[in-house]
Amino acid sequence: MTFEVYKPRGERVPKLPLVTISKNSIVLNKHAREKLNTEKVELAYDQETNTIRVKATDDGQNIKKTKVFSRGFFNHFNIAAKGKFSAKYDEKENALFVNLNQ
Repeated sequence: MTFEVYKPRGERVPKLPLVTISKNSIVLNKHAREKLNTEKVELAYDQETNTIRVKATDDGQNIKKTKVFSRGFFNHFNIAAKGKFSAKYDEKENALFVNLNQ
């Protein structure tokens, strides 16, 4: 017989920044908020790649607990996507990039 040993704590998988988009808001998970390390963000949208940029800034929209209220942003750019999306963090820009096609 060949036994394999159970190890409850194997290799740790790095936690990814996740962004949840609803009808009215963008919700940043703990890891996304830790990466940005800010209380205010600037929202931008690239129509060609269907990507939202959430960038740390000194003046912009407030992050209230975990949410950025974004209904006006969604309406302005005609964004209808909903769901959970993984975000890529760019250290140079201190921004998260959310591709809505994925």
